[in-house]
Amino acid sequence: MPTNDQAPWARAGLAIDAFALGPYETNCYVLRRPGSPECWIFDAGFDPDDLIGHVRALGLKPKALLLTHAHPDHIAGIGAVLAAFPGTPVLIHRDEERWLTEPELNLSAFMGVPVSAPGPDALLDHGQVLRLAGLDWTVLHVPGHSPGGCAFHCPQAHVTISGDALFAGSIGRTDFPGSNFETLERSIRTRLYTLPPDTVVLPGHGPPTTVARERAGNPFVRG
Repeated sequence: MPTNDQAPWARAGLAIDAFALGPYETNCYVLRRPGSPECWIFDAGFDPDDLIGHVRALGLKPKALLLTHAHPDHIAGIGAVLAAFPGTPVLIHRDEERWLTEPELNLSAFMGVPVSAPGPDALLDHGQVLRLAGLDWTVLHVPGHSPGGCAFHCPQAHVTISGDALFAGSIGRTDFPGSNFETLERSIRTRLYTLPPDTVVLPGHGPPTTVARERAGNPFVRG
């Protein structure tokens, strides 16, 4: 991931700190504006101590915990984050409203480690605009890997947090209950590949990529 002083979002006055958490190395992100005491957290995977420690070390107060989807590797750390920062609202797409508290839906029951997380406090919809760190971020509903999968796009910062919809050279799995390849393909083609080509994609696993790179060379969904 590019350092914050070299990243395109730096020109918009933002910093985005990435943490690969837990056994699945789930990318979780802390969005902040240097000099401000506020931050926003995207996803909370297993073993979130490094993320929590970072937020505390910078003296930040999380304004919200935004979830790209509710599979266990993206929600298992919610309880720890809320214990560290009480009152932080949890936001998720309305199609996964019940998933946080139901291990059978979020698939953790099938992993043998049932996860039940607090929330949600508010529900997200496609096209909704959130004001985060002084800039507008648009919620993009990108179902397919899961029914309520969301990406968060900030045009001014040239960045999209994509969750498990789109990876560098790959896409999210579609062999889970509630997953569907054709749905995910349509989400990627119509809602991610239509973004400006220079948009940096920060995925739920693995390194960053760009819309242009994936449109040109992703073997699963060609642009």
